Amino acid sequence: MNTSKALLYLILFIMASCAQPKEEKEIVYSYVEEPHSYAKPNNAFIKHLNLDIVVDFENEIISGKATYDIENNKSRQIILDSKHLNIESVLADGKETEFSLGINDKYMGQPLTININQDTKEITVVYKTTKNSEAVQWLKPQQTADKSSPFLFTQGQAILTRSWIPIQDSAQIRITYEANVQVPKGLMAVMSAENPTVKTADGLYHFRMNQAIPPYLIALAVGDFSYKAISERTGVYAEKSMLNKSYEEFSDMEKMVSAAEQLYGPYAWGQFDVIVLPPSFPFGGMENPRLTFATPTVIAGDKSLVSLVAHELAHSWSGNLVTNATWNDFWLNEGFTVYFEMRIMEAVYGKERADMLALISRQDLDDELENLKDAPNDTKLKLDLKGRNPDDAMNSIAYDKGYLFLRTLEETVGREKLDAFLKTYFKEHAFSTMTTEKFVDYLNTNLLKKNNISFNTDEWINQPGIPKNQAIISSYKFKNVEHILQEYITSGKIDKKVTEDWTPQEWVHFIRNFPRDMTADQMKYLDDTLNLTNSSNSYIQMVWYEQALNHEYHGNNVDAKIEEFLTQVGRRWYVETLFKAFKRNDRIEDALKVYEKARPSYHSVTAKTIDDLLGYKPDQETN
Repeated sequence: MNTSKALLYLILFIMASCAQPKEEKEIVYSYVEEPHSYAKPNNAFIKHLNLDIVVDFENEIISGKATYDIENNKSRQIILDSKHLNIESVLADGKETEFSLGINDKYMGQPLTININQDTKEITVVYKTTKNSEAVQWLKPQQTADKSSPFLFTQGQAILTRSWIPIQDSAQIRITYEANVQVPKGLMAVMSAENPTVKTADGLYHFRMNQAIPPYLIALAVGDFSYKAISERTGVYAEKSMLNKSYEEFSDMEKMVSAAEQLYGPYAWGQFDVIVLPPSFPFGGMENPRLTFATPTVIAGDKSLVSLVAHELAHSWSGNLVTNATWNDFWLNEGFTVYFEMRIMEAVYGKERADMLALISRQDLDDELENLKDAPNDTKLKLDLKGRNPDDAMNSIAYDKGYLFLRTLEETVGREKLDAFLKTYFKEHAFSTMTTEKFVDYLNTNLLKKNNISFNTDEWINQPGIPKNQAIISSYKFKNVEHILQEYITSGKIDKKVTEDWTPQEWVHFIRNFPRDMTADQMKYLDDTLNLTNSSNSYIQMVWYEQALNHEYHGNNVDAKIEEFLTQVGRRWYVETLFKAFKRNDRIEDALKVYEKARPSYHSVTAKTIDDLLGYKPDQETN
């Protein structure tokens, strides 16, 4: 073959090679299997949400559209989660596309399957909420503090965001978002985002969250409330009658943020504000980024219950910054947060107060272990919640056993080493999600093996109950309380003066430790002397009312006070504690009479818990 022909063949070969279509390499994503979401993010997932909605109080509907930027891994479909939503239409890159809603599951709702092309970059869902949208609570004016305007708030944890926004409702899918929210004139809207501090003239509000968060942390509140700054980066929102009280109660927030930063690194979210919601809010607090939602039951007038604020602040690191990948790993959010909460409380208010809180946490854990004695697998830190409501994991095991694990780890390795480890852990995994298995590997590599320390991590995480090597927590103030209680049991007398300087934690410890054989007469003497039925502290009220039910005490109009408490307070922990006491003491009929009055004011999270506890069917409700 001559040189010119050889050169020609070579050129033709190169041209033919270049003309061959290159095979696109499939991207491998590392999302783990998710038992509580229909999304298949390894195929296609959302990255950014642009929400454009109208809040209609008259018809109690949120309507509008959710537009998503998506990442598509050569898929022809993307699946969102939807629950009790009216899906009107769906667009892919601005053009209508086919969609379908699958079979409804009572916990997970329905898969919303949307047809897309392999190069689709954006989808839009036009939708409305319905009366069954569980995340949203619509409140009449009389259900608020000021009783002058309606109020709305959402609660997305664990998997309820899908009931007010169609979304891939998995904790491991982090997104940024923007929102335009139209509300009636005269009301303010706030979200877990950059927020206004004054009302707009037209009721239109714009929001932006530039840091990627899991969907359960997308939150909205609308009402007639105002803002008062505590520092340049902290402040409170509340209704007019609650604003100054809330400001005074939470005036140490900047100190808390500074203390937290000293422990585990810079606060990453810019602003840390709290909004005090109406009493139907089902949790003590919800750690929505930049804006914690809080129950008014924490407003005690003496800062005695502000550990709740420390807890929600701690979530800015454990939970919001490093998030449990699935709800089976919930302890990674809450156990770490309780530990961090105690450290903040110690830094701001002293070791003795932190120890009292920690000891109450330990007692709560013992109570939970007793409640779960017939379900030992539910006392493991790492859970298997497939086919169950993830709310089942939101008990003292994740919080208090998780805390005890870290407290015991601290005593084993030393506080200095553990602090350095946690600070690095939060920094290296910021804005990401974490599985239990991945955390254990990280713990072994970066703390235990590094320092040649042996620790029974697997027993703590994957076995029922509490291992023998557990931190022992004590409080000299609690020992004094126990001494005074014993003196009363022996003598039948108590000097009110010895209780005058007690904190609510001391009162709670005193009341909780009443002996089982305490008589109604003994309860009456304490009530007459210490005025416990009329306490203004919600925590003390809850434990006293529980003991009144346990000991069949009916003096000083306590039954009416219990009913009043249950119809005015919707915090699930408090409500469930008292209805459990009714049930435990064979007073189901009495419980149902109270519950029928109280249920309409409860958020769905609380109502579903009590429905299950009492065997109550919603269609039993009377008008």
